[in-house]
Amino acid sequence: MSETNQGTLPVIRNTIQLNAPIQKVWDAVATSEGIATWFMPNDFQPVLGNEFALEGPFGKSPCKVTELDPPNKLVFTWGQNWIVTFELHETEAGKTEFTLLHDGWEAGKVLESGEEASAVRAKMAHGWEVAVLPRLVEYVQK
Repeated sequence: MSETNQGTLPVIRNTIQLNAPIQKVWDAVATSEGIATWFMPNDFQPVLGNEFALEGPFGKSPCKVTELDPPNKLVFTWGQNWIVTFELHETEAGKTEFTLLHDGWEAGKVLESGEEASAVRAKMAHGWEVAVLPRLVEYVQK
């Protein structure tokens, strides 16, 4: 397996408009119960420096809260190299713009799964767009 870094791959970025107030969206993306509903089971706590785990199909992944600015921004590390950011902006009364950033993609790197980062990045980008974020929309707009 090669660990050679040949540069970085683009950040996965998705921005969606939600017909829900910012506090409702924040509660969905920055509480253990909320995250479990639309993303993955976890033991998250909204505390700077908190170490937690996301329980995915391949087991538990270690994470750590690195930035917390309620109700506007949450940043956490995921696994060895990924950085996930949730940014929230109230656009008008009762509506929220939500941006997901998934960074830390190293070109040419073979990940723990044995797959190259570019292949995993493509799968993750697709998953965020067609599976995960639609569940967030459904959850906060019900």
